[in-house]
Amino acid sequence: MQIISDEKINEFKAFLEKHDFFYVIAHKDPDGDAIFSCLGMKDILEAKGLNYQLLSAGPFKRPEIRNKAKFFTNQMTFLSEPERKKAGLIVLDCSELERLGEIDGDLKNLNTFTIDHHKTASASENCIIDPTSPATAALVQQIYEKLLGTLPKQTAEYLFFGLSTDTGYFRFLNADSAEVFRQAARLVEAGADPRKTYDEMTGGKPYSTRKLLGIMLDRVERRYNNKLAVTYETMDDTKKWGQEGRDSDALYSLLLSVDGVEAVLFVRQDTELTCTCGFRSRDKIDVSAIAAKFGGGGHKNAAGLSIDGKIPDVLEKICAEFKKIL
Repeated sequence: MQIISDEKINEFKAFLEKHDFFYVIAHKDPDGDAIFSCLGMKDILEAKGLNYQLLSAGPFKRPEIRNKAKFFTNQMTFLSEPERKKAGLIVLDCSELERLGEIDGDLKNLNTFTIDHHKTASASENCIIDPTSPATAALVQQIYEKLLGTLPKQTAEYLFFGLSTDTGYFRFLNADSAEVFRQAARLVEAGADPRKTYDEMTGGKPYSTRKLLGIMLDRVERRYNNKLAVTYETMDDTKKWGQEGRDSDALYSLLLSVDGVEAVLFVRQDTELTCTCGFRSRDKIDVSAIAAKFGGGGHKNAAGLSIDGKIPDVLEKICAEFKKIL
């Protein structure tokens, strides 16, 4: 992970100084990194005495973030035209406005600053983008420390949680991650509790998510010399078992632990005409490149997308791309 340059920190500082009010938002269907990065940014703005509003299109289905929904809304505070000119938009954990989801209000034409760690991030100015960072929370931590110094306990807990969720509680890190652990150590020194965080990440799963996980596992097929594991979720599955969320992380982890499996593809039918797809892989398979071919994105070993179509057709289209590299 790289250290954010003073030039980039000063660029963000100047952005804050230009505005009187800030909308803070991350991608729709948020995960822990998205939500806790926003909460960390909230603490930066509060410490600097700046006004803000936390936005999210939701849904807050993941058990580990559900109790944070109270901090967010999908309805923008109304600002007059002169006030909008003084307002800034801070986008975290994604770089495309279309990935922010349905928000009641106009996010367009706001001066925007993007903070993201995805390999496929598209912002080129007014941004801090670092694909070598394991989480956006790690970038927010650096920004806080450089602008304000030592983190208070609450902020440290937020950012440790965000870092832990996007690293699979540090399981996804490589040998070049010493700086990540140095940052994590500072968060623990500031009051973050690793055991409490792990319990909150992994506990409290609804019974229905266990049933849904069983259905997903029962449907798994292996393709291309057993290197690709494929499964799916229908709208009926979602209606019966997916109303309280799902445990995609457990699904990916179990399938990637199978001998010979190098990548996992999961497809969920969201509406009659659209699907959401999730990808995970081992080291050498770049699933973000496959996702990008269909308008999605993410990291080398974890990516996703939304796509028009029904499960059988979507599966075949995407599997055809995997076939080229497996």
